[in-house]
Amino acid sequence: MNIIILQHIKIEDPGYIKDLMLDDGFNLTTIELDEGEKIPRDLSKFDAMFCMGGPMDTYMEKDYPWLIEEKKRIKEFVVDLKKPYLGFCLGCQLLGEVIGGKVARSNPSEIGIMDINFTQEKETDILFSEFPEVIKSLQWHSYEVQGIENNKDVTLIASSPITKYQIFKYQNHAYGIQFHIEIKDTTVKEWGCVPEYKKALENQLGEGALEKLDQSAKNNMKDMNNYSKILYENFKKNII
Repeated sequence: MNIIILQHIKIEDPGYIKDLMLDDGFNLTTIELDEGEKIPRDLSKFDAMFCMGGPMDTYMEKDYPWLIEEKKRIKEFVVDLKKPYLGFCLGCQLLGEVIGGKVARSNPSEIGIMDINFTQEKETDILFSEFPEVIKSLQWHSYEVQGIENNKDVTLIASSPITKYQIFKYQNHAYGIQFHIEIKDTTVKEWGCVPEYKKALENQLGEGALEKLDQSAKNNMKDMNNYSKILYENFKKNII
């Protein structure tokens, strides 16, 4: 399998899911957009696209002009080519925007290990049917997808009390996942070194919150890794 991975900062990759893909011998092409790397002209050669998180937001096209081209290429891959897509956090928001939604500030931000509540649509979904009704996962975002309620191609899979679109599906091949199920043991401390992430964390949870969040993530890591594996195996079997 040939997978293209769009990254917006080097330390935010597919994490545990990347390890699973490498174990299966997948060919991974990583595009580090924040370092000036370009998305290949021919996207048809890729079997799926992963789009990861990042410290920027979708509206920051003046500061990060490559976002303009990235949005066009995601739309080409998902809407025109109808190829499989998994977007996490920023990658979720980019998907929401290219299918006609908007990205707005969350009120308040969601940062911490928090509950994700699945809708009834989970029961028949090819990726998430095996998940329990409620899971805990890492949240670290200040913006969210809105305005896709009337899109007939969109299915709401999971929500939280603050963010309606924690997971949504576009048609049957593209998924936006607002939270971070893909993390590993080292993730929280690595992300805590990013100034934008550290500022958001301390604004929300207070100074010194990183150690507590890191421990909370580690306490839930076994479950999150298990959910990542279920997600990956179903994506591999049913969508790619």
